[in-house]
Amino acid sequence: MMKKLAVITAVIAGFLAVSVSASAQEETGAPVVITLEQALEIGLSENVSVKVADMEIERTGFAKKGTYASLFPQIDLSASYQRTIKKQAMFMAMGEGQEPMKIEVGMYNTINAATSVAMPLVNAQLWKSLKISGLDVELAVEKARASRLDLVTQVKNAYYSILFAKEAAEVYNQVYENALQNLAETQKKYDVQKVSEMDLIRAKTTVENAIPNVYNAESSVILALWQLKAVLGVDLDMNLDVAGKLSDYAQHMLYDINENNDASLENNSTMKQLAIQAEQLAENIKIQKYAALPSLAASFNFAYMSMANDVAFSEFPWIPYSTAGLSLSIPIFAGGKRYQQIRQAKNQYEQVKLQVSNTERQLKVAIRQSLATMETSMKSYYAAQSAVASAQKGYDITEASYKAGRSTLIELNDAQLALTQSRLSESQAIMNFLTAKAQLEQTLGHDFTE
Repeated sequence: MMKKLAVITAVIAGFLAVSVSASAQEETGAPVVITLEQALEIGLSENVSVKVADMEIERTGFAKKGTYASLFPQIDLSASYQRTIKKQAMFMAMGEGQEPMKIEVGMYNTINAATSVAMPLVNAQLWKSLKISGLDVELAVEKARASRLDLVTQVKNAYYSILFAKEAAEVYNQVYENALQNLAETQKKYDVQKVSEMDLIRAKTTVENAIPNVYNAESSVILALWQLKAVLGVDLDMNLDVAGKLSDYAQHMLYDINENNDASLENNSTMKQLAIQAEQLAENIKIQKYAALPSLAASFNFAYMSMANDVAFSEFPWIPYSTAGLSLSIPIFAGGKRYQQIRQAKNQYEQVKLQVSNTERQLKVAIRQSLATMETSMKSYYAAQSAVASAQKGYDITEASYKAGRSTLIELNDAQLALTQSRLSESQAIMNFLTAKAQLEQTLGHDFTE
């Protein structure tokens, strides 16, 4: 746990203005409070999916280097030893009436040692495959960027969920406190016989009904914090908290909508991946066509061979043998196989082009949906603001009137319910705006690191 905490502390240190380390906070029981930017930094450095994506980039880089290695000479060494258990024999006729002569062939010991060198000189398919390997690396890099964009959205949504859960917990705690005050006021009135026992029971019931909401709200905060820690890739038992309030983000709503109104898919990761895949398939068509072109390769072989019967190794006769040559391969006929492979590659290319067109339409719809949700949430927020002000004023008036004996407990509870609903609606509007904005930024490919 301390090792993980040290990594997180190193990331946070660049942003925090205080000098108290996260480990010291852990020891004193105080939570490590992080901002949204710090949460994003931690997630981008610790999240498993991001690390796997980076490893995939490294893997495709190795594959690309392996493809380039095909251009260099391939050198191999080989050696073999063979022991003859029973020699072959041949017979020669010595004349009529005479026994044929038996002649054994070969030696008991045969040793071969050789070096072979091969190098392609002209191979159009190989050259084109180098470009496809480079595109594999580009695709892996773009997929890693997509993983980061997705992680940024997850971190933002988890962070906003915590703020929303805290706002809801604050609302329900206030409802509970108000219910306790109203119960105390009702108890006083009941003691002097100004209200009925039914009003006292109703006040107690209101308090009891408020308690589960408080517990559920507190549990929601804990669960939201767990979700954030899981996304960040840190220990779930780490004492972590987030800074800020939802209202901090409400000030920029109008600016955020205007900033994203000129939406473009230029940086969208899905579109970039499809573009790379289309380019790969276009190159694959050329590879299939190049299969009909001649190829030229050079080779060189040098070997030593020795054959001897049971004598000392130093007495083995060694005979060198070497060759050098060129090999030309000209494809003539393959039963239409190459033609069908070209058609298959073209078919795949056309499929990707259709996917690009369809994906572009879907993404444009998603952009409009996000912008519409943001605008609706902004309007709902301003409406909820007015509703909160009116509901708070109504509750204050009703509470004072109840204390003076001019209003009933039912009217006070109705005023409390209206205030609760308006405050939750205000927070929900901000939450809806932020989640829609986070999804829009992911769709547009806005990179946090940029």
